[in-house]
Amino acid sequence: MTEEEFIDYIERLGITPTKEQLNKLNEFYFLLVEWNKKINLTRITEKKEVYLKHFYDSLTIVKEIDLTKVNTLCDVGTGAGFPGIVLKIFYPNLKITLLDSLLKRVKYLQEVITKLNLDNIVAIHTRAEDYHETFDVVTARAVANIEKLLKYTMHLVKTNGKFIALKGNIEEEITENVKNKINKKYKLTKIEEFYLPIENSHRSLVVIEKKEI
Repeated sequence: MTEEEFIDYIERLGITPTKEQLNKLNEFYFLLVEWNKKINLTRITEKKEVYLKHFYDSLTIVKEIDLTKVNTLCDVGTGAGFPGIVLKIFYPNLKITLLDSLLKRVKYLQEVITKLNLDNIVAIHTRAEDYHETFDVVTARAVANIEKLLKYTMHLVKTNGKFIALKGNIEEEITENVKNKINKKYKLTKIEEFYLPIENSHRSLVVIEKKEI
């Protein structure tokens, strides 16, 4: 995905990027590649691949939620900063907390935040299960299977807030039995399945709401 194709496809998601946002995204790409030589962040480093499989993929969450109406968001197991850093660039209204259990990755994230001059975003070195703030929206991308994720994340979700998992093909992972387990405690609002443009790999957004007791 070229930068021009990226702009075209995110406009289809309802995002009209500014020149400043695109410049920050480009700088983010170079920081990612630079740090990836020192620590293991991603096996995907070719620019077109990063724009498609990391940047565009991170923004597909807007298929299921209007982020202009969200105040706080926590990205669990953020790794190289996906989707959290990308969401912050395009939705500066969000107050974002990035959680990761590896200190080296957190130091990288802190440098990205500083270099890109991003406000109201922090990277914290902790395991999600040891963290106890609550947020309007909690995200996790390629972290664990859905049952494990619920144990790591749902205590971070405000009542009537949402947990959104960004995943690949979840056909085998979310069986009827798993759906029933989720719905006993929470509300499985939606599973949105789609394909990434250009290369057509399968993606899913799993939306779970924390019901009022």
